[in-house]
Amino acid sequence: MSFKAVLKAILFLALLFVMLYVGMNNTDKIDFSFPVASKEKIHATAALIYFGVFAVGVLAGTVLAAGGGKRGGGDAKKK
Repeated sequence: MSFKAVLKAILFLALLFVMLYVGMNNTDKIDFSFPVASKEKIHATAALIYFGVFAVGVLAGTVLAAGGGKRGGGDAKKK
């Protein structure tokens, strides 16, 4: 296992801890408005909305990091 993979895992766990900490301390209901996606306000706990935004960010980052499957000229391995 490389050092880079361990460092990424540690940073990801730190982000998860922050998400857990925020969720434990923000249990009040709030109105969340995002007019681009929905005209209606979402009325939910702050922790649930924070988790949703975090999950969308993680999924978007994963998709961007994985790429489309095609490699550029500099990354291609020569035979």
